[in-house]
Amino acid sequence: MLMKEHEAEVPATMSRRIHNRRIGSDRRKVPAAKSETPFQGEERRTTPRRKVERRRMIDPTTCERDYSLDEVEFMKAMDDYKRKSGRMFPTWSEVLEVVRSLGYTKPEPAAIPAMEPTAN
Repeated sequence: MLMKEHEAEVPATMSRRIHNRRIGSDRRKVPAAKSETPFQGEERRTTPRRKVERRRMIDPTTCERDYSLDEVEFMKAMDDYKRKSGRMFPTWSEVLEVVRSLGYTKPEPAAIPAMEPTAN
């Protein structure tokens, strides 16, 4: 693509803000206009505002089937761990830590029953 001679001589300019809006006083503390007064109306709410829990105990997408008591215990233990640690996506090491805290241990190799191949 060919450039015209006068286009090549025009330098590119960038718009720069003179004032950074992030620095300074908090706008929420001051009315928007000097003539404007803070809200003086009465509160319409009759009961105190209730705090809604953001996460459910168990993910609703997994509630399509009945879980065994062990599965429910494990899901609750994982949920408790995530709440206490603040980590919504624990590592596999942390999952193993939760499993061990429930009392599970790796069985000895001789105690593991041999799996029989299934015919398809």
